[in-house]
Amino acid sequence: MSGLDRLEFVKPADIEGRSFEIIGQELGEKRLDPENELVIKRVIHTTADFEYADTLAFSPHATAIGVDAFKAGTSIVTDTKMAQAGINKRVLGRFGGTVHNFISDEETVARAKERGLTRSAISMERAAELNEPLVFAIGNAPTALVRLYEMLRAGQMEKPALIIGVPVGFVNVVESKELIMELDVPYIIARGRKGGSNVAAAICNALLYLASGNERG
Repeated sequence: MSGLDRLEFVKPADIEGRSFEIIGQELGEKRLDPENELVIKRVIHTTADFEYADTLAFSPHATAIGVDAFKAGTSIVTDTKMAQAGINKRVLGRFGGTVHNFISDEETVARAKERGLTRSAISMERAAELNEPLVFAIGNAPTALVRLYEMLRAGQMEKPALIIGVPVGFVNVVESKELIMELDVPYIIARGRKGGSNVAAAICNALLYLASGNERG
């Protein structure tokens, strides 16, 4: 038997479906909350990390709230260009939403330098100036979550439709996620140190596909 003979032949259009079959098989008897199951499985599909079945935390009805927000045309704010690139903007645009990212704007850079803050923190201030309900998808910077927490506690911004808090790393990552869970704001949080921009985008896409009836284009 040659090396290629060990490969499973799957048509390109069937790869994602086959991947979800494998995820279901490997989860075994583990039961996921039906309301959040598709979100959890898409994160596992993106990361090949089954720990997310246990570490993703949802405020009550967060998935349904996120779906309804996108159907209503709510836009997304990301903390990285990578998360922005990974979100299906065609589906989001069909509902009237867009993806905002302020991380590289000249004004963001200037404010951050002047005040000694991270560009991610300043980006959250820029987002708050939009004065509209937003979905925040934070996959890299705990300082973004901390700044959101501060502004919300101080009444300095409109309440978000949803906060997706999944930064990755070691410094203040766990603590920043726990701060968001203290707020009276819908959230989807990856407890612990794991996360990333790809996870933030995957959660957004899971909600968008639920909103669109799994239409992708």
